[in-house]
Amino acid sequence: MSAKKETRKILIVDQDADSAQRLSHQLEFIDYEPKALSSPELLDSLGELSVYSSILVANFHGIVPWATRLRAKHENCPPLVLLLGNQPADISQEEIDENFVGCLKAEIRYASLSDLLHKSKVRGTANTTPSKEGTQNPELFRSLVGNSRSVQRVRKMIDQVAPTEATVLILGESGTGKEVVARNIHYYSNRRNKPFVPINCGAIPSELLESELFGHEKGSFTGAVGARQGRFELAEGGTIFLDEIGDMPLNMQVKLLRVIQERSFERVGSNKSIKSDVRIVAATHRDLEILIEDGRFREDLYYRLNVFPIEMPPLSSRAEDLPLLVNELITRLEHEKKSSVRLTPAAMMALCNYDWPGNVRELANLMERMTILHPYGVVDAGDLPPKMAPHGRALSENRDDADGSAGASNMPLVSGMPAVPLNNKPRLPREGIDLKQHLTDIEISLIEQALDECSGVVAHAANRLKIRRTTLVEKMRKYSIQRPEEVS
Repeated sequence: MSAKKETRKILIVDQDADSAQRLSHQLEFIDYEPKALSSPELLDSLGELSVYSSILVANFHGIVPWATRLRAKHENCPPLVLLLGNQPADISQEEIDENFVGCLKAEIRYASLSDLLHKSKVRGTANTTPSKEGTQNPELFRSLVGNSRSVQRVRKMIDQVAPTEATVLILGESGTGKEVVARNIHYYSNRRNKPFVPINCGAIPSELLESELFGHEKGSFTGAVGARQGRFELAEGGTIFLDEIGDMPLNMQVKLLRVIQERSFERVGSNKSIKSDVRIVAATHRDLEILIEDGRFREDLYYRLNVFPIEMPPLSSRAEDLPLLVNELITRLEHEKKSSVRLTPAAMMALCNYDWPGNVRELANLMERMTILHPYGVVDAGDLPPKMAPHGRALSENRDDADGSAGASNMPLVSGMPAVPLNNKPRLPREGIDLKQHLTDIEISLIEQALDECSGVVAHAANRLKIRRTTLVEKMRKYSIQRPEEVS
């Protein structure tokens, strides 16, 4: 993945040194690498501009002709973002739409700037000239957006394992993006120009799974009116993704183990051995170690698959990534569904407090639903499903009541709380709050309480917290929580 890593370099063209410095500080805060130029003429001294993801341009006379010349001169010119205090009279909206990916006309704030940079990234991907190796598919990065340590670790592990031939086992709850990781591994491997073939082992009846994987000959069973290739043959030279491997029947596990060991298989109804050059990436939401103890999964197959495990973090453990994920999903909907929506801070806070049992898939479905219900509108906490903001709808409906409850609509909404009087809800301090740190402190406190109550037994503590044991282990590692001494 390193060969195609997204650049974080941004150019600033601004004749006002103080303004350029303030903008540089904002960009550095969100992990970009800004470079400021005091004059557009200095661009000629930089050489190749494609190393920059965007060019942020402050207002100066003749900006539209300059932008046209710049694009003509540089084939892979990065997208241009126009930064204006007030729109000058000599630039029409049509010229802005044609020459620039976006325009900020008021005081530059993080949310607006972040939104434009995301749009700029999408425009830059669309405008990039394809290389001989192919172009990067933006679909690959859905679910991998974020700056949390857990997501950064997943991206690093993909970077490490993709160029190898190692078998990969992806673990994690449903909806966390396991197939996205598998597609990334294939895309950044030496097999990227060969097929990527997915199959859901839990969605195919056991009596048909062998035929789906290995193919069959004509007449090998009732209904086999002709010979057919299986998924392993279709994936020859490429990658096969065995999703929900934990649901594979035991008799098929034996045959899969033979394929891994001998790199060959036979079609159903044939004794002719077919050589197989396929990389295997498997995934499951189940705890395979428990399945092994229950006799439902072969231990030898587990060790064959578990060469390089990657565990996907649940969305509930990385609330700090939610704003970036929401922004990414909205940007995608703008391009695919031609619709958009914006969330108020109260709505975003409600989403951060929600448990997300369906993980990123549930979030993606929600954002699409919101664009249908509120096209190009603003979504407040009260517009979210009741399970995500149980008090939000009541607050919206009673906003104009005479009992003074209108002022309560600005209070933070916490999902999962029982119905209680509004005065008992947590209030936002007058000086504001570090939401990320506040949620982290709450999570650490609850984990420590669960461990104390369960005498340090992680599996029991995980049951108390209604999460998987491996998820709890990951959180303990993330927060450096030590297990208390077990009571004898």
